[in-house]
Amino acid sequence: MRRPIEQLLAQRRHTLSRRACEDRRLRIPATIEIDDPRRADVLTLLGEHLADMRATSPPESIHALDPDALVDPAITFWTARRSGELLGCAAMRELDRTHGEIKSMRTSFAARGTGIGRTLLGFLLDQARGRSYERVSLETGAQPFFEPARRLYSSAGFSICDPFAPYLPDVNSVFMTLELGAD
Repeated sequence: MRRPIEQLLAQRRHTLSRRACEDRRLRIPATIEIDDPRRADVLTLLGEHLADMRATSPPESIHALDPDALVDPAITFWTARRSGELLGCAAMRELDRTHGEIKSMRTSFAARGTGIGRTLLGFLLDQARGRSYERVSLETGAQPFFEPARRLYSSAGFSICDPFAPYLPDVNSVFMTLELGAD
């Protein structure tokens, strides 16, 4: 379920401080905003994401969402940009009032190695805490292609878990979760 419009508008703009960006190896501050997954440059990035999923996973194990699915009211979609250039995207699906799911995390080829993936993940976890989620989960691939993503999530405190709704056990998937706890 989507949060009240006032809360969404308050969260609409999240500009990372210069220090936070430097900590994450970004040389120029990035702006993370709610965005439309059907924008032309976002469609290209999501197309690359889906093409990689199709190239590395059997069809029954692809859980990436297409752009039309990312406009579901239970999903909030963000992009990270620097001077208008798309650096990456990420989404959060509300599974219930206390549990969010990370979807469609993708960094552009040009922004890989700059820390934008870690920055987006930190942003998503801040959003989850702001929504009072107790837990954030995700599904990623089990193949070697997904090892960098699994390392990123593990470094942020995520641990392997059982499948969560709506997923079923799948040898091609790794399910991970992070208990947010009280701050």
